[in-house]
Amino acid sequence: MSVEPHAPESAGSVRSRVAAHPVAAFLILAIPLAWLAQCLAIILLQDITPGLLVELLILLGAAVFVTAASEGRAGVRRLFSGVVRWRVAAGWYVIALLALPVLTLLTAVVTGTLREPGSGWATTAGLYLLKAVVIGALLGNVWEELAWAGVVQRRLMDRKGVLAGSLLTAIPFALIHLPQAFAQRGFTATPWADVVLSWGVLFGFALVARYLLGMVYVGTGGSILVLGLLHGSMNASQGMDAVDWWQFIPAVVVLTAAVAAYLAARSRTTGQGSSGHALRRRRIRPYRAANP
Repeated sequence: MSVEPHAPESAGSVRSRVAAHPVAAFLILAIPLAWLAQCLAIILLQDITPGLLVELLILLGAAVFVTAASEGRAGVRRLFSGVVRWRVAAGWYVIALLALPVLTLLTAVVTGTLREPGSGWATTAGLYLLKAVVIGALLGNVWEELAWAGVVQRRLMDRKGVLAGSLLTAIPFALIHLPQAFAQRGFTATPWADVVLSWGVLFGFALVARYLLGMVYVGTGGSILVLGLLHGSMNASQGMDAVDWWQFIPAVVVLTAAVAAYLAARSRTTGQGSSGHALRRRRIRPYRAANP
């Protein structure tokens, strides 16, 4: 008996299921494959970096596949249009590139731990921009946010509102990063107390960071470019040699509170959407006129 006549039906069934549950389909595809890539890199290479590069390709591939199945070619074009959406108010670029390093340095000042960088302040600033813009945003974080914000968070915010949708996105976003707790010492030499602490910080930080990214995504009308810069800024602020690694976390918390307060105040005074406003599907423009 030939099964060929049933192949188109089967393919159509898979496509229809992905189209009906795009977020679930993305997570089912992306998370196990990303875990596999990271774990193999740790076990075989003692270096998680190649696994993270493979993860980036997995996220991008899953994002395109799910979007094509659910929204067709037009949806894929809309997805990638966010990468080149650069015409936003200048204030969003200030938030994306300058707010976190400044707040991280201020945290170090307040805690009395700010130190003179060995390479000098000019070199530190140059390295920050290199890590945030080139290594971070353009080579990695823009494409990571294309998947997380453009596929998962956009849909969840559309259904649940910005706050709830962002917090829901934080869960799988943290889950996909779980193997990183073993990156330094491997699976056998990492104490479980350190793993639990690492995972606790990861989930707590993810909740705040995804809310900040969600508000900026809506505020910029869906600019993946600005999100990539902000995500890159988070990573680069953590690595500045003038501060301790953890001091970027309170900086992210303060920036999140400030952006939420600004958008809430704007909502009360102008009547334009608030940070909890549900998005309209495929039209991410509640704060289009925002000018922080």
